Amino acid sequence: MNITVYCGALDGGDPEFTERAYELGAWMADNGHRLVYGAGDAGMMGAVSGGAMDRGGEVVGVTPEFFVLAEVTRDDLTELIIPGDMSERRKVMIEMGDAFIALPGGMGTLDEISEVITYKRLSLLGKINKPIMMYNVNGFYDNFFRMLDDMTGQGFCRRVDRDNVIEVKCIEDIEKALEDAGKTDTTVNILDEKQSK
Repeated sequence: MNITVYCGALDGGDPEFTERAYELGAWMADNGHRLVYGAGDAGMMGAVSGGAMDRGGEVVGVTPEFFVLAEVTRDDLTELIIPGDMSERRKVMIEMGDAFIALPGGMGTLDEISEVITYKRLSLLGKINKPIMMYNVNGFYDNFFRMLDDMTGQGFCRRVDRDNVIEVKCIEDIEKALEDAGKTDTTVNILDEKQSK
């Protein structure tokens, strides 16, 4: 399956971030999954793509031309897709994904995975289950999950939408989350819920 991975172009402050990213890429290749990511060659992007490519996996990079011109993209990818702008990049990465994983990253990573979460909430991912995972390496996303819980407790987020954001801490957790990928998604979206009242 195509697994869209969002992550930072920097290494971050913990060496385990890049170790886990590399491990994820290698696992994807070993298990026949295709990596879809932002095409970068440094930081977390370089680690996850390096792990996949070192094991002979397929890696699709999606990035606007200005990143290509700045020479911050890998030049050895299986496929490079060059959309018109950042919005189109996000759209392509969502459309290609059968599942989504956010590794540790910065504002861009949060922007991208938040859009996927919103798509899921509105059933814009279709009626096929596409798991959304936050790879919580060494507690990196603890505060993010606390915010989701606060949003749910304050009535800004439905429990079903909160539960659609899966915390994973290891490859085994990812494998478990992927067990439901491709099945029919029976989640009632927020628009259907409003119309049924």
